Amino acid sequence: MTRRIFVAGHRGMVGSALVRLLQSSPGVELVTRTHAQLDLCNQAAVRDFFASERLDEVYLAAARVGGIHANNSFPADFIYENLMVEANVIQAAFAAGVHKLLFLGSSCIYPRMAEQPMREDALLTGALESTNEPYAIAKIAGIKLCESFNRQHGTDYRSVMPTNLYGPGDNFHLENSHVIPAMMRRFYEAKQRGDSQVTVWGTGTPMREFLHVDDMAAASVFVMDLPRKAIEAYSTAMQSHINVGTGVDCTIRELAETMATVVGFEGELHFDASMPDGTPRKLMDVSRLLALGWSATTSLEIGLADTFAWFTANADDARL
Repeated sequence: MTRRIFVAGHRGMVGSALVRLLQSSPGVELVTRTHAQLDLCNQAAVRDFFASERLDEVYLAAARVGGIHANNSFPADFIYENLMVEANVIQAAFAAGVHKLLFLGSSCIYPRMAEQPMREDALLTGALESTNEPYAIAKIAGIKLCESFNRQHGTDYRSVMPTNLYGPGDNFHLENSHVIPAMMRRFYEAKQRGDSQVTVWGTGTPMREFLHVDDMAAASVFVMDLPRKAIEAYSTAMQSHINVGTGVDCTIRELAETMATVVGFEGELHFDASMPDGTPRKLMDVSRLLALGWSATTSLEIGLADTFAWFTANADDARL
């Protein structure tokens, strides 16, 4: 039996990885829409789309995303657009009778000073990191939307919380992107110019966990396809989200040193302590996902090399 699956945000990094994976799955008919074809912030348009498409499953990967600079510069845009997208899609999915949905969140939902590694039950136990609080609030709301529809209407809406993602299709803007793509572009351009030094934002001491986007797509499909009883054995009605990560982290300095090796930059590294570090450490507790039967397979070195190969092949793309 063919399943009609809508991937919201299919042109983004995670959405495109989901499309690559689902295209190879038997019995799947993919449904996608560009932003020009369907504005997910437009409630009426989203409602009409779901009413006409007869969908079986939804992967909600659409979101406005960015690094520290982008979150600091556009906090209203980040909270408004993400709230609108998830509210419109989840409500319209329910109204159209879509029983299964997977919402993709973010590790920034957890308190700034959460005990490490961060377990799912750390949610709503402390203050959030101020640099991305609006985005985090929106993602928390998405989790609670899914849980509330499940509690009231018996739907099967699940949530996965990825750690820091990277890979093909990422945003490589120097100021508005996350740490890996911004750093990769900075190192690449420094090498192209023959610079003797690269400046890295922050002190280099914060610790971060990184997950290749193809692993995230694999984990998402794994969680979506699990029997409901398996999910419920590891969650409650008001704590249903599942962490997705590698369970391993490194310092930003270690990341920069690995990046220099992958890119082939042989100059010096300078850490600009005047730039914000963000959260001191972000490591996910992935024991719940491990117990369910999934673990990441892509090492950071291999993942960075894969990402760099994609970046250099697309370096002339104006969007980068």
